[in-house]
This record gives sequence, structure tokens and C-alpha cells, in this order.
Amino acid sequence: MYFTDRGIEELESRRGEEEVTLAWLADRLRAFVDANPEFETPVERLATWLARDDEDDPED
Repeated sequence: MYFTDRGIEELESRRGEEEVTLAWLADRLRAFVDANPEFETPVERLATWLARDDEDDPED
């Protein structure tokens, strides 16, 4: 188990029943980076990964 799995499990247990929009998620990611600028690159990578459709990946 990766250390990050704990946070993912907490997110799922606390908010797993909620429905959110991608606009809400984008807003929360921006707020997180504003409060934690040292995480700008990892958040950017996560957002880019989430934005891309696997079918568009030329490597597959």
C-alpha cells in the first residue's frame, strides 16, 4: 500500500456517496495549490492525467 492510499481511502469513506462536478474538483485543486504552492507540479500532473482520455493515448 502506498502512503497516498490512506488519503484516497479517507476521501472515499468521507465523500464516497457524494456527486461532484469537475468544475468543483478544479476549484478545490486550485485552492489546494494556492495554499500549498510546493505541490503545483504534482497537482498539474494529476489534473492533466485526469483530463486525458485513455483512448487518445498514442502509446497504447
